[in-house]
Amino acid sequence: MPVLNEHDYLPTAVASALAQEVDGPIELVLALGPSSDGTTELAHELAANDARIVLVDNPAADIPVGLNLAIHASKHPTIVRVDAHSELTPGYTRRALETLERTGAANVGGVMRAEGTTPFQRAAAAAYNSRIGLGGGAYHGGGTESEAESAYLGVMRREVLEEVGCFDESIRRGEDWELNLRIRSAGYRVMFDPSLSVTYRPRESWPRLARQFVATGRWRGELVRRYGSRNSLRFFAPPALLVTLVVALLVRVLRGAGALTGMLGAIATLAYVPIAAYAGIVALFAAGRRGAGPAERAWILAVVPTMHLAWGAGFLAGVVRGASETVDTSRLSGRNTPLP
Repeated sequence: MPVLNEHDYLPTAVASALAQEVDGPIELVLALGPSSDGTTELAHELAANDARIVLVDNPAADIPVGLNLAIHASKHPTIVRVDAHSELTPGYTRRALETLERTGAANVGGVMRAEGTTPFQRAAAAAYNSRIGLGGGAYHGGGTESEAESAYLGVMRREVLEEVGCFDESIRRGEDWELNLRIRSAGYRVMFDPSLSVTYRPRESWPRLARQFVATGRWRGELVRRYGSRNSLRFFAPPALLVTLVVALLVRVLRGAGALTGMLGAIATLAYVPIAAYAGIVALFAAGRRGAGPAERAWILAVVPTMHLAWGAGFLAGVVRGASETVDTSRLSGRNTPLP
């Protein structure tokens, strides 16, 4: 479990991991980044009260670095990746081990069930859980058991991880997708099991969510630079939306200035159609959210475009300039400035 500024979430995440019942011993290795909210002190308190918790320092704070440090510090043949912002459901690990054994897969993942406590966080969770929000990846919406491109978090065979070289420490976001690409390229299977469920807590504020998605999009752009067409077409939808929006705004400005008239102007107005359709879909999604209050519905109208446009902007920047220096600052406290 890589950990950075997770004081409010860490106890529940740790408890859900240690509560997993399996036929054999377990340990929980926390890779501690340089937190500034008391997380490190809390982690030491938790470790002092449970010998199954192992602590390693992750001064770089990068997730793949922390994951590799934790893997190398662990000693069991199966690696269960967990997140300090998530909670494993009861029976998760036992079921995943059964699926590994039954399918012969190298990695098994399940469904990310996003949940929130505030209207904003519930709106973000609704977007996470919908095809409208994150594009229909199996682990966001469910489905049937099948081979998969990647896995959310993942329960992995150590021998395969060591064979393919563990996580690529040069990739700060999308490291799981890239690892699973290497696992599949080595001839192993990655499986999606919809009976596996992990509760995920989205970012708590609009600015943090936007920063998260800019960073994630930028790293996807970097992965496109590295792996080209091996990236799914769905990753290109947010940048396409952003480009379409820019074109529509440009058409509006040119028409207002009288630079687009007649037949050319009429044709140019077709740029408004996909934007109007998108706005309508988002509005219908917000209106159709069962059990949502007015505040949550209003936040959905802001959250969904924020996720798409922030991700799209990051993606285009990543394709053009790469992402080697891009840090996700949405977990940092205070002014959320990047780590050196």
